[in-house]
Amino acid sequence: MVVQGEGLVKRYRDVVAVDNVDLAIEDHEILGLLGPNGAGKTTAINGIIGLTAFDSGEVSLFGRKMKRIGTDVKRRIGVVPQDIAVFEDLSAAENVAYFGRLYGLSGTRLSEGVDYALGFTGLSERRDQRPKSFSGGMKRRLNIACAVVHRPDLVIMDEPTVGIDPQSRNHILESVRALNRDGATIIYTSHYMEEVEAVCSRVVIMDHGRVIASGTQSDLKALVEDEEVVDIELERMTPDVVAAVSAVSGVSDCVPDGAHLRITAERGGVRLGRIIEKASEAGAEVLSAHVERPTLEGVFLSLTGRSLRD
Repeated sequence: MVVQGEGLVKRYRDVVAVDNVDLAIEDHEILGLLGPNGAGKTTAINGIIGLTAFDSGEVSLFGRKMKRIGTDVKRRIGVVPQDIAVFEDLSAAENVAYFGRLYGLSGTRLSEGVDYALGFTGLSERRDQRPKSFSGGMKRRLNIACAVVHRPDLVIMDEPTVGIDPQSRNHILESVRALNRDGATIIYTSHYMEEVEAVCSRVVIMDHGRVIASGTQSDLKALVEDEEVVDIELERMTPDVVAAVSAVSGVSDCVPDGAHLRITAERGGVRLGRIIEKASEAGAEVLSAHVERPTLEGVFLSLTGRSLRD
């Protein structure tokens, strides 16, 4: 195991941010860590890498207990934080070199690491430019370059694609795959379910500080094989429509999402026509409707009662 956490607990006064969490991550995995805001994901990550001390429980990295971890182990980890952590007044190469030195690189190893990280993130031609002139996507890529300059064995990526353009997002996702192909184990958190489906080999879902489900994507989808998700698009969403559809026999959950209503219902137990009929009676004009196959988003909605981006 690259990461082994047992009975992890972290409290902030009356709030239990991490509540008796067990977490095991194998070598060469890409683990998707999912949860709504406040689920405890970032607190768990901060505890795993030693930025925050757990109140109880035990963490091991690369087979060594956290209390015995030294600089040699920490240098095997790279962290891509959710907030961009680069110096606006340094060039891209100077930023990467700065973080390389923090990881103990110098001389030829440092210059080779800088060349590798900038090339890996597609920023070689921008090496002498300052990030204050970069787009949001380029800054995110520089954030990654700073984290992988020392070629870490474990890379933690905390929502690395927030607020960027589709081209940069695709570049970052391909970077995740490339890091994994090169042997890195990756912990990946995101509010975009399609990213997790695209790159993660296993998924852990947290809510209210606890792990509520874990497994491969197929394992998790099997949890809702007795349910189906119906998506209807409405001209106008109102509380009356939500209430009317929620009252249909066999419907277990009904969540508005913009102009769409996502309905979790017993598989085969609810007719689509009945849902449309009740929505129409409540004053809604139904523009489209379809039944979805089981998805990670559906699993998440079923387990937490919220969509991932809520």
